Amino acid sequence: MAGRGRSGDRIEPSFSGRPARDDDEFSLDADDRVVGNRSSPRRGSKPPPERPTPRRRREPRERESGGLFGFMRRVIYWCVVLFIWAGIGVAGLVLYYGSRMPSASTWAIPERPPNVKITAVDGSVIANRGATGGEALSLENMSPYIPEAVIAIEDRRFYSHFGVDPLGLGRAIVTNFTAGHMVQGGSTLTQQLAKNLFLSPERTLERKVQEVLLALWLEQKYTKDQILAMYLNRVFFGSNAYGVEAASRRYFNKSARDVNLGEAAVLAGLLKAPSRLSPARDADAANARAQLVLAAMREQGFITDSEVKTAMSQTPASAKSYWSGAGHYVADMVMDELPGLIGDVKEDVVVDTTIDKSLEKKAEQSLVDVLDKEGGKLDASQAALVSIDGTGAIRALVGGRDYAASQFNRAVKAKRQPGSSFKPFVYAAALEKGLTPFSVFNDAPIRIGDWTPENYEKKYNGEVTLATALAKSLNTVAAQLVMYDGPDQVIKLAHRLGIESELQPNASIALGTSEVSLMELTASYAAFMNGGYKATPHVIRRVTTAEGKVLYENTYDSPPRVLSEQIAAQMDTMMMGVIDNGTGKSAKIPGWQAAGKTGTTQNSRDALFVGFTSNLTTGVWFGNDDGKPMKKVTGGGLPAKAWKEFMIAAHKGLSPAPLFGNGQLIGDPNSGQPMAQAAPGDGQGGDGQAGSGQPMTAEAPPSTISGIISGVFGGNDNANRYPQAPVRQPSATSGNGPVPPADIAEGGGSGDENMIPPGDVGSPPTTSSVQPRRTTLLDLIMGK
Repeated sequence: MAGRGRSGDRIEPSFSGRPARDDDEFSLDADDRVVGNRSSPRRGSKPPPERPTPRRRREPRERESGGLFGFMRRVIYWCVVLFIWAGIGVAGLVLYYGSRMPSASTWAIPERPPNVKITAVDGSVIANRGATGGEALSLENMSPYIPEAVIAIEDRRFYSHFGVDPLGLGRAIVTNFTAGHMVQGGSTLTQQLAKNLFLSPERTLERKVQEVLLALWLEQKYTKDQILAMYLNRVFFGSNAYGVEAASRRYFNKSARDVNLGEAAVLAGLLKAPSRLSPARDADAANARAQLVLAAMREQGFITDSEVKTAMSQTPASAKSYWSGAGHYVADMVMDELPGLIGDVKEDVVVDTTIDKSLEKKAEQSLVDVLDKEGGKLDASQAALVSIDGTGAIRALVGGRDYAASQFNRAVKAKRQPGSSFKPFVYAAALEKGLTPFSVFNDAPIRIGDWTPENYEKKYNGEVTLATALAKSLNTVAAQLVMYDGPDQVIKLAHRLGIESELQPNASIALGTSEVSLMELTASYAAFMNGGYKATPHVIRRVTTAEGKVLYENTYDSPPRVLSEQIAAQMDTMMMGVIDNGTGKSAKIPGWQAAGKTGTTQNSRDALFVGFTSNLTTGVWFGNDDGKPMKKVTGGGLPAKAWKEFMIAAHKGLSPAPLFGNGQLIGDPNSGQPMAQAAPGDGQGGDGQAGSGQPMTAEAPPSTISGIISGVFGGNDNANRYPQAPVRQPSATSGNGPVPPADIAEGGGSGDENMIPPGDVGSPPTTSSVQPRRTTLLDLIMGK
């Protein structure tokens, strides 16, 4: 043990083996002085040499520096560091890509492309047109199964996340990593809406960052229901359908308001791959995906097990590859006409049409029934139908056999020869010039220039009245009437009644060789039905905005008179004979007066029947798109049968009403009643007898020299009767009198050099088809 040292000396540590105590340092010798709290060495003493202070020994820290616990601490530490740096990096990317976006103050939901809602007379929807193909619906107005199905399969935490779902994103990452490829997305419905509204579909980091920022903005600005409604009304469902309304009508032919559980599951399943899973493309894949949707809905508690079983039987087996239904021909027609009425469509509009949906379905069914039953064996593949009321309003329109197979509207856009269905215009022109239904002409072989018209049955009836000639559709009499009327007068009358197509002024116009559309031909017949007023065909009744502002309303309520009442009544009665005992017997409607005319073109390439009751005027066409001849199909065959089927269905439940004029021919020579006289200025007159107020008898056409001269070379006092009709300058030698029932030499008749018919109508005279040429009084007058 160390002894006390001198004053000022440090205490030496003990080396006795005892560890030095801390208080040993403060031990003092006897000579040391204590001044205050410290010792003072004595004067003159030398300080002892300093010795190092021993350091305390520390216990080993094995638990802190090694083992599993230490490893975990290091892992957690570096994870925190990496997380911080990743956060800094992400924040930097967000700031960078965010700075490349427009200012948030300028963000706004882009306007949804305008929709055109096309409705029938009862307000039901025929179709939707526009970039989206369907109107926007609120969540309250659509089937509740649709939002539930979409949430269940696409974003089950939609109502709880803030626009981005970290749990869903993590689950998608794990699932994709496990599968080795992309099988699940982590985007929320809000993110998908942001992408659809503002961004391109490209997959880049910049777009993903911007998508997240926009999703957060949407969540702050709109409610969840608003976001979901915007998403459902804009998302793509395949087959050019955007929004649930367009998709529902596209695949199920019904509104999204009426979609059932199974159909809602199909729609929700489309969102993963709209084109690949489309029911129109792969019904099995669509239904398989729908089962997954139903399972997800059951898991989320939206539906019960029993509802799942019910829905299994509700999923549609297939859908057509294109819109189906005749109403789409109407919708296309509306879209063609709409810009001319209101200009460019810049907002949602509602187009009220004149279409009766029940008649539309009946019209389509009547054509399909006849084609399915007899079309194959008779080589008839297509048909079209137009039905118009007395004002010109189109009540039904079918442009072809199947819209899904062909969208070409044969009722409106196709122009074909009408055949004998054009003859009523020839007969009406003859009545205007003074003839009557009982005027007699000779049905015999004739020749006009190089053209020899023949009757369909190649038989001749001798002297017949005009009423009989029209009922039997005698070509020879119609050709004589054109020479009597003059082709220009027939064309003027046809244009006046509603034919808009260009008509060729030649003799063969009597047999309908100039092409017209079925719609204009049918509308022209409506003037006979309504008592002589022009029936301008129209399908658009009114156009309004979604708020009800009227943009257009038609003005066809005051049509001009284009035919006198007397002639309209006479034509109605004459055309009744076509159905009662003529070529249109197949079109008889039990209990109703009906009138019409058959039409058949060369080699049965086209067959038509146009007829009317006091309620509707309907035209039907059968044929082939490539002009291939049918097997002896006439207007009195397939077209008349389809016309009858449709008209019976259209008149079911209605009380029969007579035609205009009640179907009576006043002046029948067999009845003893005088023929009604032509009133001054009624559009009649011509050969000096009917126009003079004297009764027309049922005798043959005048055979005197003055009668023939006035008939062949007489003037035309009706050229300006209807100034609204297209006017063509008449020839100076236009004939206005009856043509004698004999051969008409080249250069005879009206003297119009353009009257030579097309080469495919009739045939040049041959020794077998034309009787030996006779020298007639007309030949003498013409210097032959």
